[in-house]
Amino acid sequence: MIKRTLGEISSMAGGIPAVPGSANVGIQGVSIDTRTLRAGSLFVPIVRIDDGHNYVRKAFEEGAAASLWQADHGPAPEGYPVIVVENTLSALQRLARSYRERLGCTVIGITGSNGKTTVKDMAASLLSSAFRVHKTQGNFNGEYGLPLTLLSVREDAEIVVLEMGMSQAGEMRALSEIARPDIGVITMIGVSHLSNLGSREGIAAAKLELLAGLNPDGALLINGDEPLLTGPLAGMDLPETLSVIRFGESSANDYYPLTIDPQPSGYSFTLNDSEMLYSVPLLGRHNVLNAIAAIAVADRFRIARQDIQSGLLRLEVTGMRMERILSPNGFLIINDAWNASPVSMKAAIDAVSDLEGFRRKVLVLGDMLELGGQEVEFHEAVGRSIDRTKINAVLTFGTVSRHLSGVLAASQFDGVLQHFTSKEELISACRRLLRPNDVVLVKGSRSLRLEEVCDALTKPWPGADPKP
Repeated sequence: MIKRTLGEISSMAGGIPAVPGSANVGIQGVSIDTRTLRAGSLFVPIVRIDDGHNYVRKAFEEGAAASLWQADHGPAPEGYPVIVVENTLSALQRLARSYRERLGCTVIGITGSNGKTTVKDMAASLLSSAFRVHKTQGNFNGEYGLPLTLLSVREDAEIVVLEMGMSQAGEMRALSEIARPDIGVITMIGVSHLSNLGSREGIAAAKLELLAGLNPDGALLINGDEPLLTGPLAGMDLPETLSVIRFGESSANDYYPLTIDPQPSGYSFTLNDSEMLYSVPLLGRHNVLNAIAAIAVADRFRIARQDIQSGLLRLEVTGMRMERILSPNGFLIINDAWNASPVSMKAAIDAVSDLEGFRRKVLVLGDMLELGGQEVEFHEAVGRSIDRTKINAVLTFGTVSRHLSGVLAASQFDGVLQHFTSKEELISACRRLLRPNDVVLVKGSRSLRLEEVCDALTKPWPGADPKP
């Protein structure tokens, strides 16, 4: 993590020390949250609904070595080592950009409507066989999270794998100019944040802002099956030194699968360039393409294919992404509650539909948000896509998801079908329904926090029988 003096950080962040003689104060690490702040850190009070400036004194009580202070908030607290800046978020981003310029490592930036977290985890796993790798933790991928991730990188790191998220036009450009990636990856274009970006074309254009800070001597890896990426790129005046590498299912790509076969714990596949067999220990056929994207990244670093094989097998994925949890009550929970879009929802449902050896397959599906005027249409489309011969129960939760269950009702779905607006009632219904050797998928948009349903189902309750 960053280790500098207050004077050095003040210069890097574009600020002015408020206390004379404080320039030599040592700082190690950066935090925007007093609840997780470590002693010796720089506290950055972010201006939002709960203004971080209200917690500056608390930060010093918790051991902060220094703090930023936004100039329009009046005089800085007296007697504390404070750096006055025009805007604390901008200063945080400027500090991260400056620190990145001083790091002697290769940076990989991964974005896309779906799959970016999984590809990040996969790429980091493959590269760690030969390099010291730092990756984005959790979902720290936005205007606050990406700078904090960069500032947490050890100076001896050789590769940094960054997840880069956005919801508005211009955000990816800003993140790319902070991170200055040497390798960029765009996993796919879906309909996430459609309400903000207007169309899939708008989403693709926003993702392609990754090029703004991309090393012209580096590489851009894209899903070559997506014309909204290949089309615009064909019309761009890209640097001749920039390599554009395509992965996908079509044989027109540089990387594509020759075979894909389901396995009890995931999928096995072969690539077009060899007969070597790879295994992905994750549910969902879509994760084969995520693995292929990660292999394409690993090839840039000449990772041996045997190490790639073992790297995929030892994969540790970020929680709430098709996470398998065995309930003490005898059924399997697939926790995919981090977020939901039409593409990821269908992929998760298909993955559970294809599972074998379970008594019943149950779907707990929440609203898919930020879809704009097409939200009803997208929910109905997901409902129509559900294979009624493979799914035994569908419980929907929220507001818009009632259109999903409505389509199933109209199609005379003969399994259990219920809609809920109360999470407590949803949990109670799940407890009444689920039995040993069932499997239940839990998925919905982030704001619904459906992991709370998973948490409730991982605890024993009166009357539950863990025996099949």
